Amino acid sequence: MNFLSAFQMSNYIQKEMEQLQTRLAPLTKKVSRYMFWSLPLIAVSAFNLIFLLFNEPLNRETLPVILMYAVIGALGMALSKETKIKRKEVQKVGADYAIERIQSSEIVSPYRKEEYIQQIKAQPLAAMAYFIQFLNEEENRMKREEM
Repeated sequence: MNFLSAFQMSNYIQKEMEQLQTRLAPLTKKVSRYMFWSLPLIAVSAFNLIFLLFNEPLNRETLPVILMYAVIGALGMALSKETKIKRKEVQKVGADYAIERIQSSEIVSPYRKEEYIQQIKAQPLAAMAYFIQFLNEEENRMKREEM
């Protein structure tokens, strides 16, 4: 399901958000893939390591199996860390797109554009909310100019 369909937005805003989504799509696919694999790898590794360490005697036969599960767990943790890094990259790319789009607007005044850019830079987690506010303002001004 498209996350944009949950909100009631005008066609103008939906088009802009679709453009943003196309720019973010490769990164979000990687994030979801990494997250999909990291959690099961960590869970399988942790379960089997606990089982082996507490229920099986440590000897030459169990050592390679313990090492294998430790490597699997490390791989899962590395994917989890990469997921966090990619999420931050998604935020940055989204904020950069919003700033670039705001700067290219010829409808909104330079003062208002600078306000939106400063808000996005100050609170990157709320960047999309500020970007949607900007798009609403831009759309309203365009409608007023048409009248």
